[in-house]
Amino acid sequence: MAASHYLVEDYTWGHQRTGELTLLPTLHLALKDGYDKVEAKLPKAEDLEGAAKGLMRLQDVYALNTKGLVKGEFLQVAGDDVSIIYRPTFSSSLSADECFQIGKVAYDIGDYYHSVTWLEEAVTLFRQSIGIWNTEDQGSLEEALDHLAFSHYMTGNVGNAVTLSKELLQLDSKNKRIAKNILKYEKILQASLDAAPKEIVLQRPNVTHLLTRDTYESLCQRLGSQPKHYQDSQLYCSYETNLSPHLILQPVKREIISQKPYVVLYHKFISDSEAKRIKEIAGPSLERSVVASGEKQAAVEYRISKSAWLKDTVDPVIRKLEQRIAHLTGLNVQQPYAEYLQVVNYGIGGHYEPHFDHATSPNSPLYKLKSGNRVATFMIYLSTVEAGGSTAFVYANFSVPVVKNAALFWWNLHKNGQGNADTLHAGCPVLIGDKWVANKWIREHGQEFQRKCGADPDE
Repeated sequence: MAASHYLVEDYTWGHQRTGELTLLPTLHLALKDGYDKVEAKLPKAEDLEGAAKGLMRLQDVYALNTKGLVKGEFLQVAGDDVSIIYRPTFSSSLSADECFQIGKVAYDIGDYYHSVTWLEEAVTLFRQSIGIWNTEDQGSLEEALDHLAFSHYMTGNVGNAVTLSKELLQLDSKNKRIAKNILKYEKILQASLDAAPKEIVLQRPNVTHLLTRDTYESLCQRLGSQPKHYQDSQLYCSYETNLSPHLILQPVKREIISQKPYVVLYHKFISDSEAKRIKEIAGPSLERSVVASGEKQAAVEYRISKSAWLKDTVDPVIRKLEQRIAHLTGLNVQQPYAEYLQVVNYGIGGHYEPHFDHATSPNSPLYKLKSGNRVATFMIYLSTVEAGGSTAFVYANFSVPVVKNAALFWWNLHKNGQGNADTLHAGCPVLIGDKWVANKWIREHGQEFQRKCGADPDE
């Protein structure tokens, strides 16, 4: 059957076309209208930057091999030893352009330690795909070579900078800037011939606010070096009622993790249905987590997560949960003697570097409620994770893996009201999975008869 012919007025372009039916203007408007509706939900430049930084964070904390990550493998490097720390069920490789985007994020913030490793992978993959063009690619071999050459120059490896720049000049012979760079690099090389050769070692960027980085990362990679229960008689498991009539028929399984600081893990503290309901309630209200900064609060790089605050009146599940916490701890968890329940979600790469839950400055926003400092923390694991995400107590040298439906409890303050330095802790980055926790912070005021003062600074 012969194709039908139409006369279609193209009102956008202001002319008529005969022949096949032209729907481009209509499709264009429909596409634009659809894009406008979903634009707010689409990834933005800051999302790309956050994802790249998260990947580099995982690479550092868990000592992951870059080439392995590119192939979708989680290989941990320890000296000359390489071991698989996680084997995903499904894995996919990164493209040349994806490696370039990660390297460019590092490059743009002056982190040449990471830009070198990721841009080298990008260059290798771009070379292998010469002649193949992917519509989604934003980078190219020329751009990757350009950024990598300068990254090597900034790390002192001028020889590599010259080699890469010459390769780039062959691809773009009219690029005067690259030609000038080559002359500059060659002069530097010539001047360095008389000097003693030095080994080029890439150094990770210095993190001034994290003085305990080595210990923290070591605890994230393993379960610490705390004594096992069979090695220390003070560490044991038991059924706990706290003499509460509400727990006599259903005591809670308690595992003492540490005595100094006192940290316990309550197994099966909540049910699957309760955890699911809490996540459902919190989901729509999640916002970027903040920390105390002077007298204000601010979003920071060392805490990457989203959180929401839930009142006990929002749902019966929250009210019952807080009553259970009160029965188990014997503490007053009602406002203003405790804060609202904080629900936190950590995605892949989400973390919270070493910190104290209690205020360490008299100007802290925590004192605005005028109910004292945070005397205790009750943290509930609402989910499990496939890898990473453990809670590391840095000075005490132990870490607790995520145990779904369990709860961690510890005292932040000594009985004399002073902060317990041994409670410095961190949320290790989530390597694989989705970590949810619920925090209940209990204040000093209202606990006078539940936890009496003491003069011993060690209590």
